Amino acid sequence: MSLKKMTGGEAVVESLLANEVEIVTGLIGSSTLEILDGLYNNSDKIRYIGCIQESAGMHLSDGLARYTGKPSIFLSGQAGPGVTNTVTSMAQAKAAFSPVINLAGAISSEHKGLDAFQEVDQVRLMQPVSKKVFEVKDIESIPLILNEGFKTAVEPRMGPVHIDLPRDVLGHSSEFEPPQKYQIAKLPNADEMSIQKSVKLLSESKKPVILIGAGIKNYGSEGTEAVISLAELLNAPITASPGHNDSIPSSHPLYAGTAGPRGSGLGTNLLKEADVILVLGSRIGFNTSFYSYENINEKASIIQCEIDQKSIGRYFPVSVGILADAKTVAKQLYSSLKTAQLKQEVEDWSHQFKKNKKSYLDQREANADSESVPILSSGLFKELRGSLPKDAIITLDAGTMCLQLTDALDFNQPKSLFTPLDYGLIGFSFPAGLGIKLASPDRPVVSFHGDGGFATCYQELATAVENKINTIVIVLKNFSWGAEKSYQKDFFNGRFIGADVSTPDFDKVAELYGCKGIKVEKATEIGDAIQAGIDAECPTVIDVHCSRDSLYSFRRDSFEHKLDDK
Repeated sequence: MSLKKMTGGEAVVESLLANEVEIVTGLIGSSTLEILDGLYNNSDKIRYIGCIQESAGMHLSDGLARYTGKPSIFLSGQAGPGVTNTVTSMAQAKAAFSPVINLAGAISSEHKGLDAFQEVDQVRLMQPVSKKVFEVKDIESIPLILNEGFKTAVEPRMGPVHIDLPRDVLGHSSEFEPPQKYQIAKLPNADEMSIQKSVKLLSESKKPVILIGAGIKNYGSEGTEAVISLAELLNAPITASPGHNDSIPSSHPLYAGTAGPRGSGLGTNLLKEADVILVLGSRIGFNTSFYSYENINEKASIIQCEIDQKSIGRYFPVSVGILADAKTVAKQLYSSLKTAQLKQEVEDWSHQFKKNKKSYLDQREANADSESVPILSSGLFKELRGSLPKDAIITLDAGTMCLQLTDALDFNQPKSLFTPLDYGLIGFSFPAGLGIKLASPDRPVVSFHGDGGFATCYQELATAVENKINTIVIVLKNFSWGAEKSYQKDFFNGRFIGADVSTPDFDKVAELYGCKGIKVEKATEIGDAIQAGIDAECPTVIDVHCSRDSLYSFRRDSFEHKLDDK
């Protein structure tokens, strides 16, 4: 191989090219100008998306990574504040196991430890919020470290990687061999003994339930088809971990939506009554169970399939633990169960679930009020179910209005829902939606925010306009920090403090940025507004005036002591 003389910044870009990176998001800074210059010289191969604020830009990269399942690159251009601004969004990416790579500018090596301008220990700072942190100490190691960074980000379990790049290393020159693309090992199948133990439990079950998570969703339609085939064979209802209820079409008769406090109740009730719970690609974590047998049958036999050894049996003891890929295990179980004799009682169990689901859906529609002004959540959600395109991708923010949507909307295909439920931050939805739109330009992307949440990130409307990323943002404006206000209402006798939000007319703000702005004051107007956004040749912001009383306390368990005081 012939050697090529390059600066450290150029070597970084060559490594990105070798690893088939097509988009880099970042915020310009003097610490990484050599990388930016390398991107300029390769602008026909790598598209650079400049953002306005680092935290939002990292969410954009997070959305891109989650949708594609491939490493996504964010360039923290400035040492110090440019890097510290990414800490919260990196924590979100880590909680969601998202393969984001943060290429971070750092001060020159010889200035470290001297209280230099913009000095902060970036390596130690980023360790708690990253899967792994790399520090480049010499120019020759750049290709090797970047290759290892790519590999680390996508190896099970996936997660964000931080790479510290000192200014002097980026500016120096050296000779390099052509960088190589990273390689990862194929996940193993389940061992036959685990499969046979699982087959025995499932074939003897009278009330089986399948619980799925990201380990199924991440495979898209392949994961969906594998689970549906198995569920129909077993006649077993399916429920999902929160944030992954797009894994199975909402219309499937065996699908209950999500389990846990943010779900419909159908899924949680299944987990409370099941005698065997087959867990495919879920940790049975906090949002699903609160780590409590109040939300899962203590007597149930649990079969848990995970790609991470430490997640198996971590929160609940298991009868069978399977370290393998969830989609593959679903197919293995299907093949082994095709000739099994199932219990007759399963038919009654399944039939009762279908009746319960119909009753729940009928009641949901009957209770919806689409005429009230200001808008009530029940009516708005009904109109959204009838108005959102079947192939729409939905991104949500944290907050009471958005989180109610996790099980209030219908989904028709996998990879249609992306949330910050793993970490629960605001300011995620809109910038993440921009990244997802870049990855899937032919599908409509609709991002939901509360008014407080959107106020933290609407500056990225400039990014959307500049780069022609035409998503739709629906701001559910109830003039409050709704989650906290609901707790103050329910558990602190309405002693409100710090709970109200004063925000502008976001439809007018959108127009100032060059977007389409629409105000909605009645639930029945939302369909026309969404269609107008789809037809627009620019980003769209829909400002929806919701009732200040559209509040819901999700975390009632945290305030049970307050109930005892009453």
